Amino acid sequence: MAGSLRWNLVCRVVDNYGDAGVAWRLARQLADEHRQSVTLWIDDVASLARLVPEIDADAPKPRAQGVDIRLGPSPGDAAVAEADVVVEAFGGGLPAPAVAAMAAAARPPVWIVLEYLSAEAWVDGAHGRASPHPATGSPRWVFFPGFTAATGGLLRERDLIARRDAVRADPRRRAATLARLGVARADTARVALVFVYPGIPPASLFDAWADAASPTIALVPPGVAVEAVDAWTGGLVPATGRSVTRGALTIAAVPFVAQREFDEVLWACDFALVRGEDSFVRAQWAALPFAWQAYAQEANAHLAKVDAFLARYVVGADPALAGATRAFWQALNTADAKALATTWPAFEAALPGLEERARGWASRLAAARDLAAQLVEFVEDRL
Repeated sequence: MAGSLRWNLVCRVVDNYGDAGVAWRLARQLADEHRQSVTLWIDDVASLARLVPEIDADAPKPRAQGVDIRLGPSPGDAAVAEADVVVEAFGGGLPAPAVAAMAAAARPPVWIVLEYLSAEAWVDGAHGRASPHPATGSPRWVFFPGFTAATGGLLRERDLIARRDAVRADPRRRAATLARLGVARADTARVALVFVYPGIPPASLFDAWADAASPTIALVPPGVAVEAVDAWTGGLVPATGRSVTRGALTIAAVPFVAQREFDEVLWACDFALVRGEDSFVRAQWAALPFAWQAYAQEANAHLAKVDAFLARYVVGADPALAGATRAFWQALNTADAKALATTWPAFEAALPGLEERARGWASRLAAARDLAAQLVEFVEDRL
């Protein structure tokens, strides 16, 4: 290894906590596991501070878990060029003075454009390619997270799988996690995390769960599906730590948790609806059945990302399982309330098979090198 390098990660928050979450996981892993000197530049420190309570958003130069945090960069700021490595997260762009400073440097930093995660086939050919800046010709390198050996892999801490297995194997630890959220779990109840974007109509799912023969506890974080919960409960939206029960369904309003605690929430669940990128990846590492709501894009471009992932995830599966999964995920990502209700029974029947598939999928992913390790090696090869 080339030793400790100075890394500047630049993140412009678009998808609320998702972008901040991915950037923070990478920054923390680079600092903790690879002993790199890392500064995270982010334009929404307050959102990051909710994920990482140790961060003092009002401090001029906050630092937490070995990572320096800076607000910005501003349009006139060239400071992000002062590093060995500059990572432009999610193609958010860099200030013009920083771009000019890198072009003029005798030894410019390695400039990485870290892209969003995608399972689309074209990503394999684009990963690691040079993409010179159109104005200065400065070298940039495109780095794609992904699910194949031709991509940069996924973020995964070294001890993640061992920690997951220890918790999943111990019902008492799972119950303790729920208790910290203010939820008492009955032995026969299925626990489902409902973590979706606004506009998704889960009320039809609530009806199905309420009418079921076996109980379900739906964990609903703050600000999630508020209108649907309000309508379904007749205005009796539970306060954090409280719950409302109708039929076989209990809706439990759970508190916002720090990023380091989110995995344990997933590990306490039997099924999850997740959104964005960070939660999507963590649900896969949790090795439990899940459905993913992608961040909506113009012209429904996100639906292609969903289809591309499913083409990998359910390949070789029983046709009934694959069909049920595709139909339910399609309903979730098109916000089709009627389809959510009509596709749920088949998806529910597929959950045991999906649990087995989730374990195998997570094991295959864990056999590959993680994103942070690949990124460090990629940079060192270009110094």
